[in-house]
Amino acid sequence: MKFGTMAILGCSNVGKSTLVNTLVHQKIAIVSDKPQTTRSRILGVAHFPQGQLALLDTPGLHRPWHRLNKLMVRTALDAIDDADVLAVMVDGRNLPSPVDRFVVDQIFSRHGRSSAAPVFLLVNKIDVIPKPHVLPVIEAYRQLGDWTEIIPVSAKTGLNVDRLASLVFDRVVEREDAFDEDFVTDQSWRHLAAETIREKVIESTKAELPYAVAVMVDEFQEQGRVTAIAATIFVEKPGQKAIVIGKAGERLKAIGTAARLELAQALACKVFLKLHVKVKSAWRDDDHWLVELGYAT
Repeated sequence: MKFGTMAILGCSNVGKSTLVNTLVHQKIAIVSDKPQTTRSRILGVAHFPQGQLALLDTPGLHRPWHRLNKLMVRTALDAIDDADVLAVMVDGRNLPSPVDRFVVDQIFSRHGRSSAAPVFLLVNKIDVIPKPHVLPVIEAYRQLGDWTEIIPVSAKTGLNVDRLASLVFDRVVEREDAFDEDFVTDQSWRHLAAETIREKVIESTKAELPYAVAVMVDEFQEQGRVTAIAATIFVEKPGQKAIVIGKAGERLKAIGTAARLELAQALACKVFLKLHVKVKSAWRDDDHWLVELGYAT
């Protein structure tokens, strides 16, 4: 059997978390169409007849403005040192922008200093792109780095994902499995509950708000077939609090209902969920609060 670690890197919102969820056949990372949804490194373990792949889902690389964003970028780049294979994901619908070029340069700069791992280019979202439109994108990215493999994929539909796994296994050595056969993630249920709630906030609010939202689980009690969860949604301004709560509390109620239903399915039990919204000014630049919220140590 073979075992290997693959770090999935790239800009925000290119489909990294969707790929991890597809490979492990389970939702372990939240997804949205908003940039910077993933804030910390998430381990997912995919099980194949050939062996196991440990997948490192990383925050999107970008130019950081807040302390939180600097931690996110460092977390992503640090994953390069821990991987047997690097998978750099890009959006196949668009030619490389200056931001895309900046991200690729960051990855290869760190890779050149600290890693000899092969680097795969994953051209994502090919399920929604006519093939003639993909070829110029592939050619443009081909010029930007010394890619070991270039693989068009659809993280959403799974197209070419098995081929990706096969090529990764070709690059790793025979080792004993590192995880039990039913292990899929290192994320605790408390963390998954907080992330699920944050995902529902992102889905329900305006484009500028998701960056300023964090969730802390205050209580997580399992009692037989019932789990009681209490959580606090933090925002940075009173106006943002009003947005999350909505008129007569309707938006917060909808967020809670959506999160509760998803958590009940994941936990396979009845869930009672209680949500509060609080203002914590400039929490993204507060080292103490970044630790409290699990984004720093």
